[in-house]
Amino acid sequence: MSPRRTPAPADTSALFVRLPAAEARKLDRAAHAVGAAKKDLVAGLVARYVDPDSDDGLHALRRLGAEAPGALPRRVVVEADDPQLVVGHHSFRPADLPDVLTPAQAATLLQVDEDAVLALAEEGRLPGRRIGDEWRFARAAVVAWLSGDAEG
Repeated sequence: MSPRRTPAPADTSALFVRLPAAEARKLDRAAHAVGAAKKDLVAGLVARYVDPDSDDGLHALRRLGAEAPGALPRRVVVEADDPQLVVGHHSFRPADLPDVLTPAQAATLLQVDEDAVLALAEEGRLPGRRIGDEWRFARAAVVAWLSGDAEG
């Protein structure tokens, strides 16, 4: 049975963290065992053990941060007066391009209407293969055709 969720009070702040899997499971087990929400356990631990206002507290936090698995050597903190400013992490990896294209994908590659692609294919001017009632195009062959390297 999971703890009942209640609406967040107005004086709270959202926090997203990634924990090592073992510690996340430990937090799950603890929350279940005591019947408390994980956020309440974390808030209690921070209140009890985090003291950023004393040199000893900061020293202990630095030591703890340096010992964490995969810890980064330095952390950047950005404080802004603008509440709209959001600082985060972004990662982008473009999707792999398919080797075999549908008429719609070939049209996108050539930046023309799909009807133009089908007309060129039907006329035998654009390299492609009919498979049943469908046309398919090899990306490399279409690019070669466009650059004039293929006969057509």
